[in-house]
Amino acid sequence: MSVCDKPFNRFPVPAADAQNPHCTELVVRRSRFLTYSCHCPTVAAARAFVAGMRLKNADATHNCWAFVAGSPGNTASIGSSDDGEPHGTAGRPMLNALLHSGTGEVCSVVSRWFGGVKLGTGGLARAYQDSVLGNLESLPRAMSVSRVLCKIVLDYAYMDGIRRLLLSHEGEIRQESYSECAELLVSLPDDRVTDFCAAAAGVSNGSAAICAADCI
Repeated sequence: MSVCDKPFNRFPVPAADAQNPHCTELVVRRSRFLTYSCHCPTVAAARAFVAGMRLKNADATHNCWAFVAGSPGNTASIGSSDDGEPHGTAGRPMLNALLHSGTGEVCSVVSRWFGGVKLGTGGLARAYQDSVLGNLESLPRAMSVSRVLCKIVLDYAYMDGIRRLLLSHEGEIRQESYSECAELLVSLPDDRVTDFCAAAAGVSNGSAAICAADCI
């Protein structure tokens, strides 16, 4: 696959991190539900966040969780747990809320303190799902942008034009070296690479050589 044919990936993710997760509260028939959500780009990060919240709220009756460690709706790296609640009443409703949220790389933990009134399986499922949905409504978001490292070799005469193109395509110069030709190691959003390649060919009369260095 050439650098100009790479797939792209740009989607919303939580702006909250594991140290400062987004927290909301829901009370249902005296049971208290605290929901914490944060950015977890990997399964390992999600599991670490869950472990941290279980320690933080060790006195909770249940610490149920779900995560989508990928792009929105992607089921390749997901997980959930009822943590002792009746099967299917917590983790699955939470996961469904996350999968349909349009947000990726997200993990949510709902800590429940039992209030003395049983909610029934249907009531539990609604409470856990509503807890996550309510949290997602106010969750601050950022944009995740996958980037590609590219090597550009070009004549010095075209340097100014390439620098202007990098600015307009969200590119960043990581390294520069100069000998007979200029060599640049640049970082580009992978959904801007194709347009950049075409524009670079235009400003350099087709002489700029661009190849993929790595994905970051």
